Amino acid sequence: MLRRRDAIVRLVREEPVRSQEELQRLLAHRGFDATQPTLSRDVRELGLVKTPRGYAVPGEGDPSVGAERRLERLSRVVADSVLSVRAAGSLVVLKTPPAGAHPVARVLDEAGLPEAVGTIAGDDTVFVAAAGEAAARALVTRLSTLATAPPRRRRV
Repeated sequence: MLRRRDAIVRLVREEPVRSQEELQRLLAHRGFDATQPTLSRDVRELGLVKTPRGYAVPGEGDPSVGAERRLERLSRVVADSVLSVRAAGSLVVLKTPPAGAHPVARVLDEAGLPEAVGTIAGDDTVFVAAAGEAAARALVTRLSTLATAPPRRRRV
């Protein structure tokens, strides 16, 4: 199972994979025999996301989405979902409503902020590892500004 999932991640990183059927065929060429329900479970448990180019690995973002768009998404999600932002040494702790931490951590990872090294999400808390205490303070300032911005209305 782990070898197959590793092969799936490598395939998705190397070339566009637009469907589970295509993924099944590519895996078969690499010597992995997997049924559609098995692939569906693998895709779900790996957290792969569907993009216009095909599946993408979480945290790596969609290469077709530019940096400006990723930062806009970060602004929107933080304004809509983050209740508080605090520094704790070189960590930044974000509080969200229940079940809100994962989407926030995901957009933080995708945004590629230079201050943020990585994230860990629980149910309502996100820990962001910063490069150091100064980076954590800078990140708190940046995210606090976004969190206190009025939520944007969605275009209809």
